[in-house]
Amino acid sequence: MATIAPFLRYDADPYLVIADGRLYWMRDAYTVSGNYPYSTPVGNGINYIRNSVKIVIDAYNGDTIFYLAEPDDPLGVTLGKIFPDLLQPLDEMPEALRSHIRYPEGIFSLQTSMYSTFHMTNPSVFYNREDQWEVPVIDNEQMEPYYTIMRLPGEERAEFIQMLPFTPRGRNNLAAWMVARSDGENYGKMLVFQFPKQKLVFGPSQIVARINQDQEISPQITLWNQQGSEVIQGTLLVIPIEEALLYIRPLYLRASGGRIPELTRVVVAYQNQIVMEETLDAALARLFGEPGLPAAAPPTTLVADVSGSTAAPAAPGNGSLASQAQDHYTRAIRAQRSGDWALYGRELEQLGEVLEELQAESEN
Repeated sequence: MATIAPFLRYDADPYLVIADGRLYWMRDAYTVSGNYPYSTPVGNGINYIRNSVKIVIDAYNGDTIFYLAEPDDPLGVTLGKIFPDLLQPLDEMPEALRSHIRYPEGIFSLQTSMYSTFHMTNPSVFYNREDQWEVPVIDNEQMEPYYTIMRLPGEERAEFIQMLPFTPRGRNNLAAWMVARSDGENYGKMLVFQFPKQKLVFGPSQIVARINQDQEISPQITLWNQQGSEVIQGTLLVIPIEEALLYIRPLYLRASGGRIPELTRVVVAYQNQIVMEETLDAALARLFGEPGLPAAAPPTTLVADVSGSTAAPAAPGNGSLASQAQDHYTRAIRAQRSGDWALYGRELEQLGEVLEELQAESEN
């Protein structure tokens, strides 16, 4: 692609799709400039970037088509006039392929970086950087935007989105989530869900720190690491439930000299409670107090008043719902390992719905 159109910048994450029984690679490309007036530059001196080109490559025969996705981009229009046979109108892309278009991670990362500062609209606040945000850091690495399928607040159905959380500068609690939409007429629309400043909402790094400091979990991880095995902490899953967040993190154990890690425990944090069990349904049973299992301490809400007030303890939950949640979680992990992100997103969506039912029953 760089040989065909070296004047474009290419997204680092091409993806494979199936359309009309054939395999295609899809990739995003950008028109960029460093000479846009009164615009703050980012990496490599770029101060203008548009996701103006979508590229489709037939995985079988290599046929490559460049589509102009933003006809109002002056750079894209100019390139189209210089190379009239290169850029095709996006309307000519087959519908089966258009349904797979997603908002690219590269430009979303730049937009979140800029928005962390420019969300401040009060001149005094902006000048003093009083409300500066930053992207959370987990395990010494900055979080990256991730794709998932979820139902946004106020919407009737789930959709494919890309999202990234923000924390206040120098602090670890959550400040907001930024979302980029990819479905249909909502493609490219961006939303920000901001948490009230008078509420303290634990962020991802705080949850990870609490997991590593937990009196039950930390000694067990240390013991496993001392027995010639390696503990691998999997991806931290964040599932919104009503006004709270459910965090799920799998723990894998890889034997010394082994290549394939094995799922050994699941850590779940909900409200102010963290538990570790062999399966997700067992962890949910502890959190929601399923009869017949050791009851955990009454959970308190993750969204706590600064004054320190907490929510009421949860009531007993439903065992069958916990089993359903375990099934969805297991299938999501398998889909993640195999790279089937569509199935992964669907399973997470269904997991969230089951957890909402479980929460509702525990409150009755």
